Amino acid sequence: MGGSKTEAKPDVAAADRADILSTALQLADAAREAVLPYFRSASLEIESKDAASFDPVTTADRSAETAMRDILRRRRPRDGILGEELGALRGESGLTWVLDPIDGTRAFLSGAPTWGVLVALSDADGPRLGVIDQPWIGERFVGGLGEAWSDGPAGRVALATRAPRRLSQAILFTTFPEVGTEAEGRAFHRLSARCRLTRYGLDCYAYALVAAGQIDLVVEAGLHPYDVHAPIAVIEAAGGIVTDWKGKPAHHGGRVLAAANCALHAEALEILSRS
Repeated sequence: MGGSKTEAKPDVAAADRADILSTALQLADAAREAVLPYFRSASLEIESKDAASFDPVTTADRSAETAMRDILRRRRPRDGILGEELGALRGESGLTWVLDPIDGTRAFLSGAPTWGVLVALSDADGPRLGVIDQPWIGERFVGGLGEAWSDGPAGRVALATRAPRRLSQAILFTTFPEVGTEAEGRAFHRLSARCRLTRYGLDCYAYALVAAGQIDLVVEAGLHPYDVHAPIAVIEAAGGIVTDWKGKPAHHGGRVLAAANCALHAEALEILSRS
C-alpha cells in the first residue's frame, strides 16, 4: 500500500477519541434508520435547490441530517456542525462535525445503491475521522484517529489502499463524465486516456473503493467541504492521499484528486495541474 504524505495532526485525548468514534457510528446508524424507509419508495418527495438546474434534495436528506443533529445536540453540544441541508452551527471546542446525509441524491432517487451517508469530525487543519456508510448494502468504511476498517456483508476487514502500479494499469473513477468546467473536463480526459479503465457515477462510494484497495484514483471538481471531509479521512487512514489538483489540501472542496499511493498521485497530479 502507498503511504500518505500529509503531516501528522495534533493528538486527540484517548477518552475523547473513544467518544468521538462512538458518536460518529451513532450518527451513521441514525442516518441509516432515517433514510432507508424512503429508498425505492413511492413516498419520497423531491425538490430542486436550484431553479435553473436540477439540484435535488429529498425528504430523506432532511430527515437524516435532522436526526444526526439531534444526537450531536445531546452528546457533543460544544462542537460545531456543517451540514449540506441545514447549514453551519458554530461551536466552542474547535471541532466540527461535517455531515452529508445523502451523498449521491441523484443515485438515491433513481434507486441505485451507490449513494452514501458521510460523517466527518474535523478541526482547523482538516478531517480527523470519517465514516462513509452505504445503508442499503449495509457497508461502512471508517478511517482516522487510529481506525481504518470496513464492515459489511464480508464482516470486518482492515482498510488498505492498492500498491503502486503504472498509470497505464490504474483504475480511475469520477461521478460525472463532464467533471466540471470545459477546461477541467479536458484535464480529466487527458488523465483518463493514460489509465487502464475509467468508470463513472459512484459518488462517495468511489472514494470508499480507493480505501478498500479496489481502485486507484478518483478525480472530481466543483465539490463542497461536506462532499470530501469523510472521504479524505478514510482514504488517508487506509494509506492513500487526497489533495486538490495543485497538490494542496482539499478539505475546502473544489477540485479533488484521491490516489491510492504517492507514486500514482504524483503522475496524476502532473497531468491535472496543467489545467
